[in-house]
Amino acid sequence: MGDPRRHRKKYSTPRHPWEKSRMDAEDELLRKYGMRRKREVWRAETVLRNFRRQARLLLSASGAQAEREAGQLLSRLRRLGLIGSEGTLDDVLGLSIEDILNRRLQTIVHKKGLANSPRQARQLIVHGHIQIGGRKVTVPSYLVTAEEEGKIGYVPDSPFARGSERVGEAKASEEG
Repeated sequence: MGDPRRHRKKYSTPRHPWEKSRMDAEDELLRKYGMRRKREVWRAETVLRNFRRQARLLLSASGAQAEREAGQLLSRLRRLGLIGSEGTLDDVLGLSIEDILNRRLQTIVHKKGLANSPRQARQLIVHGHIQIGGRKVTVPSYLVTAEEEGKIGYVPDSPFARGSERVGEAKASEEG
Protein backbone atom coordinates (compact mmCIF):
# COMPACT_ATOMS: atom_id res chain seq x y z
CA MET A 1 0.00 0.00 0.00
CA GLY A 2 2.80 2.44 0.64
CA ASP A 3 3.71 4.71 3.45
CA PRO A 4 0.85 7.13 4.28
CA ARG A 5 3.39 9.80 5.16
CA ARG A 6 4.80 9.72 1.64
CA HIS A 7 2.54 11.24 -0.94
CA ARG A 8 2.52 10.11 -4.53
CA LYS A 9 3.75 12.56 -7.15
CA LYS A 10 0.91 14.42 -8.85
CA TYR A 11 2.89 15.42 -11.90
CA SER A 12 5.21 13.96 -14.48
CA THR A 13 8.48 15.59 -15.47
CA PRO A 14 9.29 16.48 -19.09
CA ARG A 15 10.89 13.80 -21.21
CA HIS A 16 13.61 16.19 -22.40
CA PRO A 17 14.69 18.24 -19.39
CA TRP A 18 16.86 20.76 -21.27
CA GLU A 19 14.65 21.66 -24.23
CA LYS A 20 15.02 25.44 -24.60
CA SER A 21 11.64 26.27 -26.16
CA ARG A 22 9.74 24.33 -23.47
CA MET A 23 11.84 25.89 -20.69
CA ASP A 24 11.18 29.41 -22.04
CA ALA A 25 7.45 28.73 -22.28
CA GLU A 26 7.42 27.44 -18.69
CA ASP A 27 9.36 30.51 -17.49
CA GLU A 28 6.80 32.77 -19.15
CA LEU A 29 3.94 30.91 -17.42
CA LEU A 30 5.77 31.17 -14.08
CA ARG A 31 6.06 34.95 -14.45
CA LYS A 32 2.53 35.47 -15.76
CA TYR A 33 0.81 33.41 -13.07
CA GLY A 34 3.18 34.13 -10.17
CA MET A 35 4.09 30.52 -9.49
CA ARG A 36 7.16 29.52 -7.49
CA ARG A 37 8.49 26.51 -9.34
CA LYS A 38 8.05 24.61 -12.56
CA ARG A 39 6.60 21.70 -10.65
CA GLU A 40 3.34 23.68 -10.47
CA VAL A 41 3.27 24.04 -14.26
CA TRP A 42 3.97 20.33 -14.65
CA ARG A 43 1.12 19.52 -12.28
CA ALA A 44 -1.33 21.64 -14.29
CA GLU A 45 -0.09 19.98 -17.49
CA THR A 46 -0.70 16.57 -15.93
CA VAL A 47 -4.25 17.55 -14.95
CA LEU A 48 -4.89 18.74 -18.52
CA ARG A 49 -3.27 15.62 -19.98
CA ASN A 50 -5.54 13.38 -17.87
CA PHE A 51 -8.69 15.26 -18.95
CA ARG A 52 -7.68 15.04 -22.60
CA ARG A 53 -6.71 11.35 -22.34
CA GLN A 54 -10.07 10.51 -20.82
CA ALA A 55 -11.87 12.47 -23.56
CA ARG A 56 -9.96 10.64 -26.32
CA LEU A 57 -10.81 7.27 -24.77
CA LEU A 58 -14.49 8.21 -24.48
CA LEU A 59 -14.64 9.45 -28.07
CA SER A 60 -13.41 6.07 -29.29
CA ALA A 61 -15.65 4.05 -26.94
CA SER A 62 -19.32 3.30 -27.38
CA GLY A 63 -22.09 2.03 -25.17
CA ALA A 64 -24.03 3.10 -22.11
CA GLN A 65 -21.00 3.14 -19.82
CA ALA A 66 -19.04 5.40 -22.18
CA GLU A 67 -21.97 7.83 -22.40
CA ARG A 68 -22.29 7.88 -18.62
CA GLU A 69 -18.57 8.56 -18.15
CA ALA A 70 -18.62 11.24 -20.86
CA GLY A 71 -21.47 12.97 -19.05
CA GLN A 72 -19.58 12.80 -15.77
CA LEU A 73 -16.41 14.25 -17.32
CA LEU A 74 -18.32 17.07 -19.02
CA SER A 75 -20.25 17.92 -15.84
CA ARG A 76 -17.00 18.09 -13.86
CA LEU A 77 -15.42 20.40 -16.43
CA ARG A 78 -18.57 22.58 -16.45
CA ARG A 79 -18.43 22.84 -12.65
CA LEU A 80 -14.80 23.93 -12.90
CA GLY A 81 -15.74 26.50 -15.53
CA LEU A 82 -13.40 25.02 -18.14
CA ILE A 83 -16.07 24.44 -20.78
CA GLY A 84 -19.44 26.02 -21.47
CA SER A 85 -22.85 24.54 -20.82
CA GLU A 86 -23.00 23.18 -24.38
CA GLY A 87 -19.44 21.81 -24.30
CA THR A 88 -18.60 18.51 -25.97
CA LEU A 89 -15.71 16.06 -25.76
CA ASP A 90 -14.12 17.87 -28.72
CA ASP A 91 -14.02 21.03 -26.59
CA VAL A 92 -12.11 19.09 -23.93
CA LEU A 93 -9.44 18.29 -26.52
CA GLY A 94 -9.17 22.02 -27.26
CA LEU A 95 -8.33 23.01 -23.68
CA SER A 96 -4.92 24.55 -23.02
CA ILE A 97 -2.64 24.84 -20.01
CA GLU A 98 -3.69 28.48 -19.61
CA ASP A 99 -7.33 27.40 -19.19
CA ILE A 100 -6.31 25.30 -16.19
CA LEU A 101 -4.02 27.99 -14.75
CA ASN A 102 -6.81 30.59 -15.02
CA ARG A 103 -8.99 28.49 -12.69
CA ARG A 104 -6.41 28.46 -9.87
CA LEU A 105 -7.33 30.35 -6.72
CA GLN A 106 -4.15 32.43 -6.95
CA THR A 107 -5.07 33.71 -10.42
CA ILE A 108 -8.69 34.42 -9.55
CA VAL A 109 -7.76 36.35 -6.38
CA HIS A 110 -5.48 38.55 -8.47
CA LYS A 111 -8.05 39.05 -11.25
CA LYS A 112 -10.79 39.94 -8.75
CA GLY A 113 -8.59 42.76 -7.45
CA LEU A 114 -8.06 41.33 -3.96
CA ALA A 115 -4.30 41.44 -4.63
CA ASN A 116 -2.12 43.76 -6.68
CA SER A 117 -0.07 41.00 -8.30
CA PRO A 118 -0.14 37.21 -8.67
CA ARG A 119 2.73 36.98 -6.17
CA GLN A 120 0.80 39.00 -3.60
CA ALA A 121 -2.25 36.83 -4.24
CA ARG A 122 -0.15 33.76 -3.44
CA GLN A 123 1.11 35.35 -0.23
CA LEU A 124 -2.41 36.33 0.89
CA ILE A 125 -3.64 32.78 0.30
CA VAL A 126 -0.72 31.05 2.02
CA HIS A 127 -0.93 33.40 5.02
CA GLY A 128 -4.63 32.65 5.48
CA HIS A 129 -6.25 35.92 4.41
CA ILE A 130 -8.53 34.42 1.73
CA GLN A 131 -11.74 32.45 2.18
CA ILE A 132 -14.19 30.77 -0.15
CA GLY A 133 -17.75 30.74 1.11
CA GLY A 134 -16.75 31.17 4.75
CA ARG A 135 -13.99 28.53 4.63
CA LYS A 136 -10.34 29.57 4.76
CA VAL A 137 -8.30 28.13 1.89
CA THR A 138 -4.50 28.19 2.06
CA VAL A 139 -3.67 26.34 -1.18
CA PRO A 140 -2.84 28.65 -4.13
CA SER A 141 -3.28 25.84 -6.67
CA TYR A 142 -6.85 25.08 -5.55
CA LEU A 143 -9.04 24.80 -8.67
CA VAL A 144 -12.02 27.09 -8.07
CA THR A 145 -15.40 25.97 -9.36
CA ALA A 146 -17.64 28.40 -11.22
CA GLU A 147 -20.08 28.34 -8.28
CA GLU A 148 -17.38 29.23 -5.74
CA GLU A 149 -15.90 32.06 -7.80
CA GLY A 150 -18.38 34.64 -6.49
CA LYS A 151 -17.81 33.57 -2.88
CA ILE A 152 -14.10 34.47 -2.75
CA GLY A 153 -13.17 37.19 -0.30
CA TYR A 154 -11.07 38.11 2.67
CA VAL A 155 -11.30 36.27 5.99
CA PRO A 156 -13.31 38.53 8.37
CA ASP A 157 -10.49 38.95 10.91
CA SER A 158 -7.91 39.79 8.23
CA PRO A 159 -6.41 43.28 8.25
CA PHE A 160 -7.05 43.39 4.50
CA ALA A 161 -10.78 42.95 5.11
CA ARG A 162 -10.78 45.95 7.44
CA GLY A 163 -8.82 47.94 4.88
CA SER A 164 -11.33 47.18 2.12
CA GLU A 165 -14.20 48.26 4.40
CA ARG A 166 -12.46 51.59 5.05
CA VAL A 167 -12.01 52.13 1.33
CA GLY A 168 -15.73 51.45 0.81
CA GLU A 169 -16.65 53.87 3.62
CA ALA A 170 -14.38 56.57 2.14
CA LYS A 171 -16.02 56.19 -1.28
CA ALA A 172 -19.50 56.39 0.30
CA SER A 173 -18.60 59.56 2.22
CA GLU A 174 -17.20 61.16 -0.97
CA GLU A 175 -20.42 60.41 -2.87
CA GLY A 176 -22.71 61.59 -0.03
